[in-house]
Amino acid sequence: MMMKISLSALLLLLLCSLCGAHSLAEGGDVQESSSLQQDGVAVEGNMKYVDNSCQLFIGLRDEVRELRETVSTLRSQLQEQKREEQVAFGTSLGPYGQQGPYNTEITLVYKDVFVNAGNAYNPTTGIFTAPVRGVYYFSFSGHHSSSRSMGLRLFKNGQQMVTVYNHAAGNRYETATNGMTLQLETGDHVDMRLMANTWLFDNENDHSTFIGHLLFPL
Repeated sequence: MMMKISLSALLLLLLCSLCGAHSLAEGGDVQESSSLQQDGVAVEGNMKYVDNSCQLFIGLRDEVRELRETVSTLRSQLQEQKREEQVAFGTSLGPYGQQGPYNTEITLVYKDVFVNAGNAYNPTTGIFTAPVRGVYYFSFSGHHSSSRSMGLRLFKNGQQMVTVYNHAAGNRYETATNGMTLQLETGDHVDMRLMANTWLFDNENDHSTFIGHLLFPL
C-alpha cells in the first residue's frame, strides 16, 4: 500500500513537474517576447535620443559658426574704426626760403611731412580732409623777416577760423603761432592761407609748421 502511494505520488509529482515546466516554458516565451518588445522600445528610444542629440549638435555647430562669423565681422569693423581714428599729421614748409608777397591770398602747401597717420593731409594741395566726424586740434606757426608783414589764416571749409598777423617792425626775424580745436564732419576741409601782400619764411630748421590730430570721434 505504501509502495502504491509512493508511485502515485511520484506520478503526480512528475505530472505536476511537466505542467510546471510547460507553464514555465510558456511563461518564458511570454517573458522573452516581452523582453524583445522592451528591447525594441529601448532601441527605438535610443535612436530618438541619438537623433535629437545629432540635431542639437548640428544646431550648436551652426550657432558657433554664426558666432565666429559675427566675431570676425566685428573684429574687422573694430580694426577699420581704429584705423579711421588714427589721424594725425605734422608738416613744415621746408627749406624753400621766402614765400610771397603775392597780390592775392594763396593756400600754403606744406611739403615736408613728418607724420601723416590716416593720410588725411594732402601734401600736393596742402588741404586736410577729415576722414571721420570728430573733434580735432590744429596749430600753426609762421616765421618771417619783419621788414614786411606776415599774415596767416586757418580755414575750415573756406571760412576763416583763427589768424596770426605780424606787422612790419624793422629787419629781424620773428615767429607767431596760433591754434584751435574744431568740430569737423566727415569730408570737411582745413587749410592754411598766406594773406595777400605778406610773406613767410622757412629753411632746414622748419620754423613754419602746420599740424593737426583727431582728439576723439563723435
